[in-house]
Amino acid sequence: MASVSIRKETNTLYLDFRYMGKRCREQTTLKATVANRKRLERTLVKIESEIIAGTFRYKNHFPDSKVGDQFADLEMQLHEPDEWEINQSKKTVPTFEEFVVLWIERNKISWRRSHIVNIESIVSKHYLPFFGKMKVDDITRNDILKFRTSLAKVPGRNGKESLANTRINKIVNPLKRIFEDAADEYKFTTPYVRIKPLKSPKTDAFPFTIEEVNLILDTVRPDYRDYFLVRFFTGMRTGEIDGLKWKYVDFENRVIKIRETVVSGEEDITKTESSVRDIHMSTPVYNALLRQKKHSEHFGKFVFCNRNGDAINHNNVTQRIWYPLLKRLGLEKRRPYQTRHTAATLWLASGESPEWIAQQMGHANTSMLFRVYSRYVPNLTRMDGSAIEQLLQSKLGVKYA
Repeated sequence: MASVSIRKETNTLYLDFRYMGKRCREQTTLKATVANRKRLERTLVKIESEIIAGTFRYKNHFPDSKVGDQFADLEMQLHEPDEWEINQSKKTVPTFEEFVVLWIERNKISWRRSHIVNIESIVSKHYLPFFGKMKVDDITRNDILKFRTSLAKVPGRNGKESLANTRINKIVNPLKRIFEDAADEYKFTTPYVRIKPLKSPKTDAFPFTIEEVNLILDTVRPDYRDYFLVRFFTGMRTGEIDGLKWKYVDFENRVIKIRETVVSGEEDITKTESSVRDIHMSTPVYNALLRQKKHSEHFGKFVFCNRNGDAINHNNVTQRIWYPLLKRLGLEKRRPYQTRHTAATLWLASGESPEWIAQQMGHANTSMLFRVYSRYVPNLTRMDGSAIEQLLQSKLGVKYA
């Protein structure tokens, strides 16, 4: 539903409405007064009326908006099809570089910031050196296969000779959408056909045992102990715990509200709609957050932060704290993400309901739970969080319980 909202940083009003299935937000310079709000509400009524009547043109209301450029072609195609067809016939097929720049701009409105950064990186680093100057309709299936083969010669991370098949697939996959959109716009057959993903090894969950968890918590630096304890017993993703703010920690109801995340150092929305959830605080987690509140609440909004009050840098924590700790303890090297797998397997091992666990993990349903953690599923009967309490009270070190 359309509304007039306030931008807290500037105390100015902005319009929030939906058009052609997309959410649009247009900032104004008007201060948040009653008169200005009524003025914009009248504007919104006019906009909604025009949308219903089919006469709304984005640029007429917001001439300086970049979003308007993205809607202009769609508006002409929908409301002036004859003129749109004439314009299409006059179009000169662009190079891949020219097309992909416009393609990214058109799609940014529906992408998360982290995805934008990822796509722009892939385009500049891999696509443009290979396809950049080629006419988009001259590129063949064989060209795409040659490009994929060339990626196998690119050095991988951590001294590996080449990129892993999984990484190559992630680089190549966006080309399917790019060529489909280009083919639709310039009336040619997409070259991205019969291109199957490269086979890649299945990544198994490699959770820690409760004994290993105790060992880690006994040995880790004290200032990171509660950080990892919360990770182990909530199943939060890295971006979720690093982006956790005190306003989302509800001590009264003993829940952690997952509403935001931090990706590449920037605050963002959650990964998926199902990621928005409330996580039950077990007693160890509750106590850990109470301790953390004494240490970090005065720094700012983030629960786990640096001395400047900013969200902690997960790469820094991983390389300087996590991996050296595992090496010191003689434990096999595993990504910090395995703490999420650990939470899931502990919940399963304690007999919690799969539906309850899926909700805690932020899964849309239980299918992933059984697919990834099937070996850990015992006789499941409970669904309220009490079983994990019993397991932690009996197994977790006394100092953490």
